[in-house]
Amino acid sequence: MSVDQKTIAVYNEKAADYAARFDTNAKPGAHLRRFIEALPSGGDVIDLGCGTAGASRHMMAAGLNVDAMDASAEMIRVAAEVNGVTARQGTFDDLDAVDAYDGVWANFSLLHAPREKLPLHLAAIVRALRAGGVFHIGMKTGAGTTRDHLERKYTFVSETELRDLLTDAGLEIVAQDVGHEVGLAGTDDWWIVVMAVKPSA
Repeated sequence: MSVDQKTIAVYNEKAADYAARFDTNAKPGAHLRRFIEALPSGGDVIDLGCGTAGASRHMMAAGLNVDAMDASAEMIRVAAEVNGVTARQGTFDDLDAVDAYDGVWANFSLLHAPREKLPLHLAAIVRALRAGGVFHIGMKTGAGTTRDHLERKYTFVSETELRDLLTDAGLEIVAQDVGHEVGLAGTDDWWIVVMAVKPSA
């Protein structure tokens, strides 16, 4: 399984705290706005590792058809309770769709996948995207793998590593941002966000 069970246990325990911290925005943030604006009206999107589905709520409000999926049962319950989003339970390994989505939103979810599985997950994402489809990924930057004090397991990537993974998967990078933010664990961590496109031909 691509998602560590201790990590899932933390999200089951902290789902309400996660929603209280991250789902209070009345409007989508800059990265989500950019993603939404790049998609066709009424397009099909998967929120891969949706958490409590705050992003899904904004995408649905923008008129997109959203397939929200997360490995944590409690995150799914809170997604319905707090954001009115019906999500389904599944891991990255369960993504087996072909030419099904105009967009894939993986915002700081694939950072919990093992490094050796990232090329496989990205290949599945590319298969799931339609030609011209848009992919958003957020990852924490650094080296190696570690657990935070909450016991969540992380795979850190460098900017070069992530860009190489995306281009090797056949995606064209169209936008990139770096920054840092205090997350659920209370640490101020550096991150990279990339938007890429599956070529039309």
